[in-house]
Amino acid sequence: MDVVIWIGATLTIVGLVGIVYSIVAVTRAKRAGLTDDELRARVSRILPINLIALFVSMIGLMAVIIGVMLG
Repeated sequence: MDVVIWIGATLTIVGLVGIVYSIVAVTRAKRAGLTDDELRARVSRILPINLIALFVSMIGLMAVIIGVMLG
């Protein structure tokens, strides 16, 4: 079950990198001084990345928990 734990940990790290990227991208967009419509457009392009990153991180954490419980 060590393989499941390591795969889960890797997925969790990939998800966290995606979440940090989303935070940085939205912060840059806010500081860019864009108009309201431009800011909404940029944030709406970043939102799917954030949701996918959260999903990947959740799947990774679930894999780690399953690996620990079965190991």
